[in-house]
Amino acid sequence: MTADTQDFDDELVPEPGNATTETATGAGASLVATIDWDDAGKFVAGDRVGVELITALAKRLPNQPGVYRMFGKDGEVLYVGKARSLKKRVTSYTRMGGHTQRIARMIRETRQMEFVTTRTETEALLLEANLIKRLRPRFNVLMRDDKSFPYILVSEDHEAPAIMKHRGGRSRKGSYFGPFASAGAVGRTINSLQRAFLLRTCTDSVYESRTRPCLLYQIKRCSAPCTGEIGINDYQGLVNEAKAFLSGRSNQIKSGMAAAMQEASEELDFERAAVYRDRLAALSHVQSHQGINPAGIEEADVFAIHQEGGLTSIQVFFFRTGQNWGNRAYFPKADPSLEAAEVLGAFLAQFYDDKPAPRLILLPIQVEDEALLAEALSVRAERRVEIAVPSRGLKKDLADHAAANAREALGRRLAETSSQARLLKGLQETFALPHPPRRIEVYDNSHIMGTNAVGAMIVAGPEGFAKNQYRKFNIKGADITPGDDFGMMKEVMTRRFSRLLKEHGEGPQAPEPVCEDDEDDDALTDTAMPAWPDLVLIDGGKGQISAVRGIFAELGIADKVTTIGVAKGVDRDAGRERFVTEGREPFSLPPRDPVLYFLQRLRDEAHRFAIGSHRARRKKELVKNPLDEIAGIGPSRKRALLHHFGTAKAVSRAALSDLREVEGVSATMAKSIYDHFHERG
Repeated sequence: MTADTQDFDDELVPEPGNATTETATGAGASLVATIDWDDAGKFVAGDRVGVELITALAKRLPNQPGVYRMFGKDGEVLYVGKARSLKKRVTSYTRMGGHTQRIARMIRETRQMEFVTTRTETEALLLEANLIKRLRPRFNVLMRDDKSFPYILVSEDHEAPAIMKHRGGRSRKGSYFGPFASAGAVGRTINSLQRAFLLRTCTDSVYESRTRPCLLYQIKRCSAPCTGEIGINDYQGLVNEAKAFLSGRSNQIKSGMAAAMQEASEELDFERAAVYRDRLAALSHVQSHQGINPAGIEEADVFAIHQEGGLTSIQVFFFRTGQNWGNRAYFPKADPSLEAAEVLGAFLAQFYDDKPAPRLILLPIQVEDEALLAEALSVRAERRVEIAVPSRGLKKDLADHAAANAREALGRRLAETSSQARLLKGLQETFALPHPPRRIEVYDNSHIMGTNAVGAMIVAGPEGFAKNQYRKFNIKGADITPGDDFGMMKEVMTRRFSRLLKEHGEGPQAPEPVCEDDEDDDALTDTAMPAWPDLVLIDGGKGQISAVRGIFAELGIADKVTTIGVAKGVDRDAGRERFVTEGREPFSLPPRDPVLYFLQRLRDEAHRFAIGSHRARRKKELVKNPLDEIAGIGPSRKRALLHHFGTAKAVSRAALSDLREVEGVSATMAKSIYDHFHERG
């Protein structure tokens, strides 16, 4: 299929025909035409901005379905939208009145636009969701937590299938059961299924290397097919029972086990009866932790939404094979002026962008483009997907239960946010900061006698710890004396803030003042985590703070970043810390001051992250192979050497003539390997 290119007047297009093509992800892999205006793929707007720019573009747009993008200064993507008719939708932005504060501000900030035409509105919806998740525009409703869901995988590419947790693409042959709401839910279920069905959880390589049963066999968590404690045919029977249970035939499996237990008891084989008793107890444990297991609901996702205090909570419950596999709360980023139906509709399109949709989706309210969304999900799933708003019966009860969970989740979130806001305000007052910090960076080092040294940075803000912003720094400086904390801190701070200057300008920007007529918009933008920190916390006293300030002075940002040192207190007791900041003598806070607890929590989190990073690096070093240090030794040659000699230590002791006999190792390479392990004067 060839894409149709939309041509425009010479006034807007230097050379017609500069359109490129791209694939609409999720839209049946169809080609769609992208309307561009110059060699760089951008419309040359000149001095036109906002309504004037949009008006000029709207006159030349087609009455076709498609997706549009609005750009602000420096190419920032402001908004991604889809339309049944691009011309009508974009024209609606040219009217002077009737817009919310959010839309009005978005129009004012628009400096250029791009368009993609699609064959159908369904394709436009799928492409819009994909672009929103990828570009994360400031004025769209955004999913914040977009981790993939865990599944249970029963492998089918081995004579003795294993049961395991799985995330990501389904590249391995096997049966997948899910999604589960969390990795913890999968872990608990697998743990119980091990006791019920005695399936192995080891890797195939471990399975092949076993010569005697492992501990799991001893504690009755595995039937040990690896050493022949159970025949492959009998083991396959256990696998089939596990699949049947996960497929919803739990009562049938439990009835069969109960009958087998009774038969063993009647035959006075009490040991075998006890095995069935324990397996039945394990199955009951799985079902007791699933909560509601509604009859007649085989496969469904149940959504609920609650708005309060400018925040939105969306709760989703997963029902598969008639079983409840958990629930998860989401807190999407959305302008407070948006109605619940608008937020939920935008959320659903993004939610199912990379996840398989169930046959039934239950919603608490009607959403915009509900029929279109159902059609799009059906096209992707290649089967019918129904979206419904229940009004009575069991399905209504499920929706009400989800709504109660959404309210409770948002209540907890509001309490946490309010508490965090009070702590940040208290931090501002305690240290005389110009405004409550929006981004706090805390630094710490970890090493053992200077070895495997790691610097760590954790980040906190109005919503608590921002773990996706954490960074670790492997200390690389050759001139740093082992154990030199000052040298390590200097390297970390230099690398961190040199990069910030390069990528994000000359320093942090003060938050914009809140205007009465723009209050909603500021609520939208101020929640974003800035790139520059307002406050830097260092685990150390005057010496560390002086070193850091010296680095900042060299970089020209000494007066732009506030730095506070947290020194160990008397006898290194928590609660007796001394705080070092510019313009005042070191001081302590009252023992029960909430700000003190907050700072301790920040320091402890940085310490935890630094130690974890150090341990990971040390573990990596411990298992490092000496052959990895030799230039020209890749995986193939390394494998050949180890197969020939057995261990890396044997390679290091091998004679030059022996090295030459290894397949794939030339005489020159053999000499390089020999010289690496034998110093020559």
